[in-house]
Amino acid sequence: MSAVVRRGVRRRAVFPLAVGGAILLLLLAVALSLTVGARAVDPSVVLDALLRPDPTDNDHVVVLTQRVPRTIIGLVAGAALALAGTVMQGLTRNPFADPGLLGVNAGAALGVMLAVSVLGLTQSSSFVWFAFVGAALAAVLVALIGSAGADGANPAKLALTGAAVTAGLTAVTWFVLVTDDAALDAYRYWSVGSLTGRDLDTVWMVIAPIAVGGVLALAGGRGLDLIALGEDTARGLGHNVERTRIVGIVAAVLLCGGATAIAGPIVFLGLMIPHALRALIGDAYPRLLTVGVFVGAAVLLVADVVGRLIAPPGEVQAGVVVAMIGAPVLVALVLRQRQVTL
Repeated sequence: MSAVVRRGVRRRAVFPLAVGGAILLLLLAVALSLTVGARAVDPSVVLDALLRPDPTDNDHVVVLTQRVPRTIIGLVAGAALALAGTVMQGLTRNPFADPGLLGVNAGAALGVMLAVSVLGLTQSSSFVWFAFVGAALAAVLVALIGSAGADGANPAKLALTGAAVTAGLTAVTWFVLVTDDAALDAYRYWSVGSLTGRDLDTVWMVIAPIAVGGVLALAGGRGLDLIALGEDTARGLGHNVERTRIVGIVAAVLLCGGATAIAGPIVFLGLMIPHALRALIGDAYPRLLTVGVFVGAAVLLVADVVGRLIAPPGEVQAGVVVAMIGAPVLVALVLRQRQVTL
């Protein structure tokens, strides 16, 4: 038996353990999110607040009005970003792709800027749909431009088009914001990426699109495996590459647009999760997507908890903590790629 085959068998055997470990990690992250913070709450009190809420108990109020909403937002946004990042890496066959590759983050930012600057909206629940629609329109623009020409869409064209559209939308956003101080203040808080300052009404507004995106992403895992072999090979095996690409783009837009709308643009999470899991369970996309749902949610919750602890009595936003972790991870990935190439 060759080394490659043995490695594949070993990773398939590890997969059930990885799923179990990811679920345990997520449960631990949820427990920490509900109990740890500037005001520590005993786990028994948290359980009592969830089962028998008492509006006169301050600890119960903290758990139900602050900890539960940010925990749910972290679960939804973290899982969605991990799925979106994995799908984007599969579609583009680019190990450095992330959910912002299609201009989704830039489109969401432009939508929020217009809502804040033009309409004067300041609450996240007020401009959540502007972020979502902006993300979707940006992705459609990238897809249309990237698929133009005789050769149609391909990974390189989509990546270059996404970078160009992102640069253009970002320039427009900041050109408007620097002339409007009130809009800049409201936008700046959202753009950091945070699980605070949002309520559950915001989540319920986008939970259906995120759920649809999640189902599409998980269902497309086999197609991403075939695309990884090369588009010509995939077509030779009878696979409809164009359909997989369209479904994947729709899934990424729904997932990343919804997550960005409720939590702001959180960078690097969708890039880190697939890479971290590949070393453990291999390159098969159905496995990466399945485990990534749990690990992505857990990592974002842990980042939020770390942010509560490192700068008391204040907090560091979860998006900042993820970026602090993600930047050195990205550098390590670049160096590793160079070593492999050399």
